[in-house]
Amino acid sequence: MVPIGTKLQGFDGTDDDRRTRLIEAFAAAISEDGYAATTIADIVRRARVSKRTFYEHFSDKQACLLATYAQVTSHTRACMRAAFDSHREADWRERLEAVLDAYVTALESSPALTRACLTEMAAAGPRALELRREVHGEFAALLREVVERTRARHPEVREISPPMATALVGGIDELLLAQLERGPQHRLANLRETAAELLRAVLLRPPTPARDA
Repeated sequence: MVPIGTKLQGFDGTDDDRRTRLIEAFAAAISEDGYAATTIADIVRRARVSKRTFYEHFSDKQACLLATYAQVTSHTRACMRAAFDSHREADWRERLEAVLDAYVTALESSPALTRACLTEMAAAGPRALELRREVHGEFAALLREVVERTRARHPEVREISPPMATALVGGIDELLLAQLERGPQHRLANLRETAAELLRAVLLRPPTPARDA
């Protein structure tokens, strides 16, 4: 996905291109005006397409929100994976912190868009909640993959279960969302160390001793 604020260009008229332009236009609109104030007319004006074209791709504004959320979170996961792969020689703690840094940087690159996506998704109905759970599951799976790849070289790092990965993703997500809701003066980057400390505490926690029968 083109970073928010990048000028739309290169329109070739294909269906995929129209859909991408609509998503980018929607993202730019809610970043500037908020979700509630953004209209379909605003979206098609920015995308330079007709309302008919909009309805060929999305049933309503909420459907466009879901598509935008899916694409933004997919881009964020790609940034996180790239950060992990580009720090192969770093200490494992630094490597995991690089992944967190990529996550926070992606969210903070457009706070209004992040806030709109996360807050509106929480109140946008059953399909939105289902998609949000799916996306959380994908982030949890990515976290487990990162931990398993780290354990291959650093066996002292503890394995995490799927429920633990989900709890970590959900906890960090809510921590950052609460920071967003406090206003633009409260940067997400200020919580990076808190999130890293949480991960370290879980990954280095000594195993629970077995109970006597």
